[in-house]
Amino acid sequence: MDIHLPNLPMMEIFSYLDAYSLLQVAQVNKNWNALASSDVLWRKLCQKRWLYCDMVTLQLQDKETWKQFFMYRTWQEHAMSRAKPEDFTYKEIPVEFEFRAYAYYISRHGLTRNGKGKSAVCVVTSMNRISTWDIKEGAMTWLSPVQEFYIELMTTLPEMHIAVTVDIRSTIKVWDCHNSKALATKHMFSSCQILKAVFTKDGPIVLIADTTGNLYIFRIPDLHLISRHNVFPHGIDELYCSPQKKWVFLIMRHPHVLTKVVYMNSLLRTSEFSDPVSTNLKFSLCQRAFWTPRREDRITLMSRNIPPILTTFGTFDMKLEEIGNKVSVQGHLVGSFSLQDYKEQAEWMGVSDKDTIVCSTRSSLLLFSIDGVRLQTFQYCPEQILGLWVDPVHVIVTCNDASLDVYAWEERSPLLRKCYRLQNRRYLPPSSFINRALCDDVSIIGVVTNSPSPCYLKAYTLTSALEN
Repeated sequence: MDIHLPNLPMMEIFSYLDAYSLLQVAQVNKNWNALASSDVLWRKLCQKRWLYCDMVTLQLQDKETWKQFFMYRTWQEHAMSRAKPEDFTYKEIPVEFEFRAYAYYISRHGLTRNGKGKSAVCVVTSMNRISTWDIKEGAMTWLSPVQEFYIELMTTLPEMHIAVTVDIRSTIKVWDCHNSKALATKHMFSSCQILKAVFTKDGPIVLIADTTGNLYIFRIPDLHLISRHNVFPHGIDELYCSPQKKWVFLIMRHPHVLTKVVYMNSLLRTSEFSDPVSTNLKFSLCQRAFWTPRREDRITLMSRNIPPILTTFGTFDMKLEEIGNKVSVQGHLVGSFSLQDYKEQAEWMGVSDKDTIVCSTRSSLLLFSIDGVRLQTFQYCPEQILGLWVDPVHVIVTCNDASLDVYAWEERSPLLRKCYRLQNRRYLPPSSFINRALCDDVSIIGVVTNSPSPCYLKAYTLTSALEN
């Protein structure tokens, strides 16, 4: 005999299911199918997976329901994982730069089933200008005027097709990458060390850290100063924002200075907070950090002690506590371990949404739980690992011969699956190397430094065969 529960309790039960389970229960009968296809349930899954999802997102993607959006974006994310090396077109883009160059994505369109997806990057060069490029076509789409002084730092805001630059005279400029004139210009009195543009719930901002330990928050696009705070006695070396921009993590590499986590709202809403709300994490000599994808409050840190060579990882959960009118932050250590058995240092690291830590030495790609249980090892010989790109879907290893190994996180396990290798297409002299690879849903790019010859931008782009 069939048992029929009222719709409201059924919806409550279904709200605890993941996407795979919702698709399974939708096959039971028509009533369950209707409930399991509810926009309320699928919007919750979309917001958890991609954070800033709203009706504007649906309109831009031409989708009618959140279930359609979820299925489409999941297909889009995993298209690169399903591909083979022959599904990519290879281009070497002769961007005009010399030894030092930076490339950042400035598009978020990604792969589409109708073939209209585009992947665009913004490049800053030693020629004192920035330019944008359509990766699929290998064509330049915009070029800024030559600047008076060398551009030292750049960040991009793909949501708005905007780039922010700082030159060696500490002049900040905001570009919409369509017009020759900057949207806004501001001069800093001290040298800038870090530049990061992000979208917050209060709007787009750029965070700037200077060499004296100050952290500035400017509004985009007019560069209105929102706040300025002295964080460390000396310069800030690293800055990492959490997935939904609730937290800002700051590193000063000094043996007697701890790392710091700041509550973002206390930096943005100066009328509500007289001082930044922050806490120090007891983890010295921190070299790198990585916020857990699709989880807002968990961060993993990596330190390296020399001598002896010892790499240590610590994972912390951040908690906001309110007592009366006072807000405070607490960081709780939930897992830690050291690489006692490895003579090599860990150079790069990242974390999956299943709390798997991936790190690379020169000769190995290693996977651990946050408590140090080794889950997987990939050996590299005679190649050496020079860089690591980690996102919620892919891990890309850059080798010293400029080849790229593409891995994918397994959907229902904490492990990695090796997908394919993208071989370097031409001989590189010993003095050459490829900067850390970047990846979106359409392409994989990297800047090849080829001293004394000119550098170039190498790009692998998915062909239209996967877009149908």
